[in-house]
Amino acid sequence: MLTFKNYNIADWFSFYRIAAAPFLLVLIWLDLQLVFTWLLLISYLTDAIDGFLARKLKITSPRGSQLDSFGDQITLIIGLIGLFYFESDFIKINLVLILIAFIPYIIQMLIAYFKYGKATAFHTYLAKLSAVIQSIFILWSLFFNPEYVLFYAMIIIGIVETIEEIVLIFMYKNWASDVKGIFWALRDQRRLKKRNH
Repeated sequence: MLTFKNYNIADWFSFYRIAAAPFLLVLIWLDLQLVFTWLLLISYLTDAIDGFLARKLKITSPRGSQLDSFGDQITLIIGLIGLFYFESDFIKINLVLILIAFIPYIIQMLIAYFKYGKATAFHTYLAKLSAVIQSIFILWSLFFNPEYVLFYAMIIIGIVETIEEIVLIFMYKNWASDVKGIFWALRDQRRLKKRNH
């Protein structure tokens, strides 16, 4: 995944998010909230760009999907670290609710690694919606102040999306990328063919 061999333009946008992570951590350490937030915004924008380019140029691949997911996970973690550092009072007040949402996500990751040996890359509609709301909430909090409507929406959709991912893991015997959701998985030939053989 990180060999750089035959990377296409979409892969490089995904890789940018991974490469930017250490620099973002340094900005947190240096207490440069505004610079950190602007660069985090750029990382989130590359997430929108790489998927668009992959579909538009018809260069989607399992490696690209995995790279995209890895970049997403790292960017989410960096964003949360920034939120924990710069908005520590808000985090302390809502820590229980954050843990309630985060624990199922950890469980989902463990199940995926146990079954497939790597993270999922389903890229469901719910996952995309959840990622958008997470990024909006984190950026809004860092640019302005935490907004509870966005916070609750992020928690609820995040939990529902994680449950869907867990269900999909049990539906697919082998690792699969780009599954839009449970409804589409029920008719996915990749899953049905493997079951029939």
